[in-house]
Amino acid sequence: MLGVLALAGCGKKPATPMPVAQDQPVFPTHAQSKLPTLRLWLGASEVSAEMALSRMQIETGMMFRTNLEENSGMFFPLQQPQQARFWMLHCPLPLTAAFIDPQGQILEIHELHADDTNTVATDSRNILYVLEMNQGWFARHHIEPGTIVRSEAGTLEETFIRRTP
Repeated sequence: MLGVLALAGCGKKPATPMPVAQDQPVFPTHAQSKLPTLRLWLGASEVSAEMALSRMQIETGMMFRTNLEENSGMFFPLQQPQQARFWMLHCPLPLTAAFIDPQGQILEIHELHADDTNTVATDSRNILYVLEMNQGWFARHHIEPGTIVRSEAGTLEETFIRRTP
C-alpha cells in the first residue's frame, strides 16, 4: 500500500474504491472471528491485543463487534510510517485509539465514536502502529502520549521489523 492509508477505527478505509462484482459488498458485512493475540505492556498495564495483519483483517477491524473485554484491544501494525486516518463505519462500540511511532512511543490518543463515519486523522505523519481499546481505557489506566508500548517479544521494533543480514 502506497501513500497515506485511511484506516477505520473498526478497520481500514480503502483509499480508493475497490472494484467488485455487482453482487459483492464493498465492505465486510459481519464481524470477523477473533484474531491471534499478542500481549502488550503500556507502562505497568498489560493488554491482550488481537493482531490485524492481513488487508482484510485490517479493513474489517472491529466492525460489527458488540463487546470488548476491559484489557483487550486490536493492534494494527502499518506497512510504513504515515499519517493514520480512522473511521468507525459499522462499529457499535465507542473506542479510543493510541497512535504509536516506529520506536513504540504513543504520540497521540484519539476518541473514536460509535458508528461515526467522519475520519479522525493524526497530526503526526510518523505513525507505524495503532492500538484500539474500549473508549476511556487509556485515561482509566493513566496512559498518555509519551508512554512506550512493548510486546512479549521486546520492543515493537524488535517484534515487527524484520532485518536482513
